[in-house]
Amino acid sequence: MTEFNNTPGQSLKIINGRLVLPGSDGLTDASLVVADGVITAIGKAAEHANAATTFDAAGAVVAPGLVDLCCNLREPGNGQKGNIASETRAAARGGFTTVCASPQTSPVNDSGAVTHLIRDVAQARSPIRVLPVGAITRGLEGELLSDMAGLAAAGCVAFGNGSRGVRNARILRRCMAYAQTFGLTVMFSPENQALAADGYAHDGLVASRLGLLGIPEVAETAAVMEMLLLAEETGVRLHLSQLSCARSVEMVAAARARGITVTADVAMHQLLFTEDALAGFDSRFHVRPPLRSESDRQALVAAVRDGVIDAIVSQHQPHDSAAKQAPLGATEPGLSTIESTLSMGLLLVDRGELTLTTLLAALTSGPAAILGETATLSEGAAADLCVFDPQATWTPDQHSLISAGRHAPSAGQALPGVVRLTLCNGKVAWGAESR
Repeated sequence: MTEFNNTPGQSLKIINGRLVLPGSDGLTDASLVVADGVITAIGKAAEHANAATTFDAAGAVVAPGLVDLCCNLREPGNGQKGNIASETRAAARGGFTTVCASPQTSPVNDSGAVTHLIRDVAQARSPIRVLPVGAITRGLEGELLSDMAGLAAAGCVAFGNGSRGVRNARILRRCMAYAQTFGLTVMFSPENQALAADGYAHDGLVASRLGLLGIPEVAETAAVMEMLLLAEETGVRLHLSQLSCARSVEMVAAARARGITVTADVAMHQLLFTEDALAGFDSRFHVRPPLRSESDRQALVAAVRDGVIDAIVSQHQPHDSAAKQAPLGATEPGLSTIESTLSMGLLLVDRGELTLTTLLAALTSGPAAILGETATLSEGAAADLCVFDPQATWTPDQHSLISAGRHAPSAGQALPGVVRLTLCNGKVAWGAESR
């Protein structure tokens, strides 16, 4: 991995790129200089600056590094589904410089020892920044509260129960009250497990036609309303993860109007696909929450445009091939998306459903703000950036994917957006030489 900041005076100049600059609604043709891990010059100052290395970004967009609030790195774990080294390298290939590691590991990240393990392995093997999310309950069982204060001291940036719900509303209320006392952010994927039961598809026309067990929208919306009311009472910073329903978006907007501190995200595949993806019993699209109707998809896209949804996440869940080779209901939920998240977003841009700047904001500054951080191209900022060519195409397949999970949602389809360079703290996390 090439490094530019290990020796004082080393520097990199990026020329001929179109930069995503703060305060601008479009792209700005400008040069940029990186030295000692930070952005030292932009624009005319960069043009006249000397640098040890020059990168020609002709035809490419230079954006802040992407930030993912929901990524399963599968470590600690048995390794067959991936590990920190493989999945963060895949993330860097996708333009990400920061990923939040899900607490759903084995063992679960509910102790300082596991948090330190994740951080130590990431420090040694990851080309990008890994931020652990701690389990809000012990073992993710939804019964006993974890030591959130201790986990925060160990390095956890937020707390959640992964894809598992908290069945007991009293426990959920205690979790929020505890987190609020210490000023911590809680992240929940809202699902009423009693209503979801054994379902694995949207309770709609496709499920009825194919005889699939459905998950009704109310399984999500009932949980959203419960969480919003508890957040209003406790005053906790609440983040709702992976929304899938139009009604959920409406409730978030109404809650904000009442002054509730709530943010929200959506998985990229929810913006692109609907329940129709299951029409051929394609197990790749067994996801949780399920892909819903076209009207829900359109409402989610509109919520990103309007800022009701703050961030787009990968919801990356790599699996070994056996986990997806079974009858649909018996397969494990989740898509391998970290490498194609940006490309899928560019499909929405090509359709005219999102602007490029709106897409990039939802992948950079939006999620960063939820973590209390910034993601920007400005002088003095950390040199976290990605350079991608929106016109170039690539095809996810068994040979091109780096992630241990080969079940990409657009496998075999040519996608726009080839990441040519990813820098994290001024170091090359991905580049042409990385293959």
